[in-house]
Amino acid sequence: MGITLAKGQRVDLTKSNPGLKNIIIGLGWDTNKYDGGNDFDLDTTAFLLGENGKTTSDGDFIFYNNLKHSSGCIEHLGDNRTGEGDGDDEQMLVNLSLVPSNITKLAFTTTIHEAMERRQNFGQVSNSYIRVFNKETNEELIRYELGEDFSIETAVVIAEIYKHNGEWKFNASGAGFEGGLVALCNNFGINI
Repeated sequence: MGITLAKGQRVDLTKSNPGLKNIIIGLGWDTNKYDGGNDFDLDTTAFLLGENGKTTSDGDFIFYNNLKHSSGCIEHLGDNRTGEGDGDDEQMLVNLSLVPSNITKLAFTTTIHEAMERRQNFGQVSNSYIRVFNKETNEELIRYELGEDFSIETAVVIAEIYKHNGEWKFNASGAGFEGGLVALCNNFGINI
């Protein structure tokens, strides 16, 4: 069992795991009692960011319509449209050795698809988490459970993996946004 983090905590990822290169980011969630008549579709996204905290191109935005970064460093492994079942609902494969040198941070986010139209928000989501595990050994290294701190938010920056002094670190962000995917994209320099 890996390290369990609380919001705002940071932990080393590669220094304590020498040679770590291929990881899987797994995200999971359940919905609270919701009777709006619509499925609850959460979408996992990743933004590859430079020193200024912005993407360098539209290709640095990985989501269900752009599943793989041109460098091969991140690949989205599929869109789960209901969150049904146990375990990870969506996963992303990350090869840390392929992250381009101008990218210093990987931000992993979740948004609610058509949140405004369906009148859904993260206050209706429970048991949400992000975990990092070693693809080679299947060992869970880090887990961060978001809790239920959100009420009106429709997008969350769940965690960041960032480079510091040549090593990769993990930050349990848990920063909520109103405005869904558009708000996140604007924040990270993608114009929709």
